[in-house]
Amino acid sequence: MKALVTGGAGFIGSHLAQALADAGHEVHVLDNLSSGKAEWVPGQAVLHVLELNSPELHELVGRIRPEVVFHLAAQADVQRSIADPAFDAQVNITGTVSLLDACRKSAVRRFVFASTSGVYGDSVHEKLSEDIPAAPISYYGQSKLAAEGYIRIFHKLYGLPYTILRYGNVYGPRQTPKGEGGVVAVFLQQLRRGQPITIHGDGGQTRDFVYVRDVVEANLAAAASTGCGLYHVSTGRSTTIRQLAELIRETRSAPVPVLFGEARPGDIRHSCLDNRRAQEELAWSPRYRIADGLRETCAAFLA
Repeated sequence: MKALVTGGAGFIGSHLAQALADAGHEVHVLDNLSSGKAEWVPGQAVLHVLELNSPELHELVGRIRPEVVFHLAAQADVQRSIADPAFDAQVNITGTVSLLDACRKSAVRRFVFASTSGVYGDSVHEKLSEDIPAAPISYYGQSKLAAEGYIRIFHKLYGLPYTILRYGNVYGPRQTPKGEGGVVAVFLQQLRRGQPITIHGDGGQTRDFVYVRDVVEANLAAAASTGCGLYHVSTGRSTTIRQLAELIRETRSAPVPVLFGEARPGDIRHSCLDNRRAQEELAWSPRYRIADGLRETCAAFLA
């Protein structure tokens, strides 16, 4: 398989690019290196340093002619989206539309899109299914939801096959403190600097934390699928931010203080995703418990 991974020098994308390369696929990575690192791109892959909105994008996709495009490149910082919604839309909506058009012209076999649980906003549901209406409370969630709509219309008008994956809070090695779901990296950075763990709000907010290696496997399952659909990539289990802080504290031999600060605008209170559709239709399910994933993450981050 010939694959193009946008954002393939970043946190999740670099793990996906490595897995594809290890499986013997021809891998091309498109990244502007604004947050990704060239050294994270596997040596077997070809790195193309380019913006999604670059005029050269269509020429590049036409020259590579990938069978599958994994679109992970994004503006993924909720707070930045609130401060600069125009930039967020330029990357997440306009950039995605440009890539979709290039894929249509190059007859890409499947378009796999990394979306987010943030599209649901502050839902009252204890566990979210794919059928629950989206109601974003940040521009980031709104731009991802808009991109999903463009993907469906490209399929309807031009027959471009797609799989949309709405991620829970992804964590793991190479995660940066900036970006959606970066709380694990934020806490680990504070530990590395000898600072207290600082929680925004009361710590009772919950998240569905899913390990990056499980997310990679979900992307590979999506690439092999034949239909078009929307799926949750999650564990289906809630963890409070206080519980997360305690699990991370347990990785340290010395006591670590915890402080509480003001809640942030745009932050969702509760989020847990039902992953049964992905289990049934993609034959994918998460393998990592949060304690095991955190253990690997802490070992890599604090080494």
